[in-house]
Amino acid sequence: MTLVAGVDSSTQSCKVVIREASTGELVRQGRAAHPEGTEVEPQAWWRAFKEAAQAAGGLNDVAAIAVGGQQHGMVALDDEGDSVRPALLWNDTRSAPQAEQLAGEFGGPRFWARETGSVPVASFTITKLAWMAEHEPACASRTSAVCLPHDWLTWMLMGGPKLLEIKDLVTDRGDASGTGYFNPEAGTYCPDLLRAALGHDVQLPRVLGPAQRAGSTAVPCLSESAVVGPGTGDNMAAALGVGASVGDVILSIGTSGVVCAVSESPTHDSSGAVAGFADATGNYLPLVCTLNAARVLDATAKVLGVGLDQLSAMALRAPAGCDGMAFVPYLEGERTPNRPNATGTLHGLTLSNMSPTHVARAAVEGVLCGLADGLDALVAQGIVVRRVILIGGGARSAAVRDIAPQVFAAPVVVPEPGEYVADGAARQAAWVLSGEAQPPRWELGGSEDYRADPEPTIRDQYASARGTQ
Repeated sequence: MTLVAGVDSSTQSCKVVIREASTGELVRQGRAAHPEGTEVEPQAWWRAFKEAAQAAGGLNDVAAIAVGGQQHGMVALDDEGDSVRPALLWNDTRSAPQAEQLAGEFGGPRFWARETGSVPVASFTITKLAWMAEHEPACASRTSAVCLPHDWLTWMLMGGPKLLEIKDLVTDRGDASGTGYFNPEAGTYCPDLLRAALGHDVQLPRVLGPAQRAGSTAVPCLSESAVVGPGTGDNMAAALGVGASVGDVILSIGTSGVVCAVSESPTHDSSGAVAGFADATGNYLPLVCTLNAARVLDATAKVLGVGLDQLSAMALRAPAGCDGMAFVPYLEGERTPNRPNATGTLHGLTLSNMSPTHVARAAVEGVLCGLADGLDALVAQGIVVRRVILIGGGARSAAVRDIAPQVFAAPVVVPEPGEYVADGAARQAAWVLSGEAQPPRWELGGSEDYRADPEPTIRDQYASARGTQ
């Protein structure tokens, strides 16, 4: 049995899965927590990885490994490969003013969409570099190399600063496409954009192909002969983990909502709604992010004094469209559409629909309609929707699963709960190890299909209510 390992180094934790290379059968797994906050010393990721690897029973029998990591984070290194400051994570928004300024430069949003596939927002690495140059010039001047969280962990697997130089850093086009200084269509960096943000040139990771070997491991917890894959960003790894192909839309309902699709063609959305990322296979992964997802259901359950399972059961007892009630769930403002100061509202309340069951269903419909707005943004960029693959904590709700095809007007597939980012990294590791032209075919276990006639009333009511915001 040949084993491969996949790592998910996310915002909150590190997960390690070990799977059989040819079938994808899960052998064992482990996890460890990351520190809280929006800036973290990279060494904390390394400690969590080693702890998660130990919890998974060790990795000495693993033939290959790859890392899926949180996108956009800024890891700034000096000449010796040491961090010049804690890494700024994707969810650190202090660079919002720099994002707005950069988006207006070089010809504005149309330029950025054409050159990088995306319009800069505060999560992107380039905006964090601009913030550091403005507020911490001493750190900026010491910065000799810039990489992403997954790049840094891949480098550490191969020996890090003890054995390697900063010129040995590597990345992939998927994660690089979220930096704001990479052209995913050309597959090349845009050094003039990075220079404009940071003030000087730096060493950037070499961009590897989807199944190109990064090198071999050189750390005690792994065999020295283990192959290291290029790794990728977490959204790209999740798409690979669920086996998504062209025509598939991956919809994740977690703390935030993510709607992305595998596409053979790049996107260039100057409105900024769709980020034109690359994927981990050589295709593209246009992506929309919403702020309001699973936590809306948590908040509604708390207000109604029930658990999430009860909330789901209540929602399924109310009719589609909630007899005219619509919930616009902008409890944290919203990113898509861009309404940062919006608030959540219940519309269409009457004596006949003012009941706990109607409110429960309105919350579910509101979350799904908000994600459907993201799906519409993808369709406007030419994405064809064959089916929706529903993942994330919110997908565990029976009401979400049943109502989703009514809202999305497409078949919905719900795989069994899993660590799909880590699985995607493991699948990439198996691909690199095999040397084949395509990744191995791993079947998703326990997938369920959900189909229903579309209920246009749900979307129509929501659109009307949203228009009053």
